[in-house]
Amino acid sequence: MTTKPIFRYTLFLLLCQLPWLAHADAKSHRQAVERLLELTDMEQKINESVETVLALQLQQNPQLGAHRDLVQSFLERQIGWENMREPVTEMYLAEFTEAELKEMNKFYSSPTGQKVIKQLPVLVQKRNQLAMQRLQENIGELQKELNAAAEH
Repeated sequence: MTTKPIFRYTLFLLLCQLPWLAHADAKSHRQAVERLLELTDMEQKINESVETVLALQLQQNPQLGAHRDLVQSFLERQIGWENMREPVTEMYLAEFTEAELKEMNKFYSSPTGQKVIKQLPVLVQKRNQLAMQRLQENIGELQKELNAAAEH
C-alpha cells in the first residue's frame, strides 16, 4: 500500500517537470535554427535581397530616385533582417525537427557544406541564364505552335 503514494508523488514530480522540459526542447530547437541561419548567411542574403528590390524599384520607377533613402528605409523596415528574423525562424521551426536541423548544421559546418552555400547562388544564376538562353533560341518553335493552334 505504501508504493501507491510514492508512485503518485513520483508521477506528480515528473508531470511538474514537463513544461520545463518542453521549454528546454523549444530553446534548443530555436538555437539549432539560429545556428543554421548563421551558417547559411541568411542575414546577409536577406539584406542583399533588400538591395536587389531597391535597385529593381529604382530601375522600374526612376522618379523614386529622388527618394532613394526613403524607399531603402521602408524596404529595410519591411523586409530587412531585423524584421524578417523572427518570421523566418518560425518557418524553420515549423518545417524542420531539431534533429533535422542538427544534421543540416553538421553538413553546413563542413567544408563541403560551406562550398554548397557559396556555390549554390552561382549555380542558380547559371541555371537561370541557361533557361533564358534556351527559351530565346527556341521561341520560334512556340510561335509555330501558336500559329498552328490559331488556324484550327
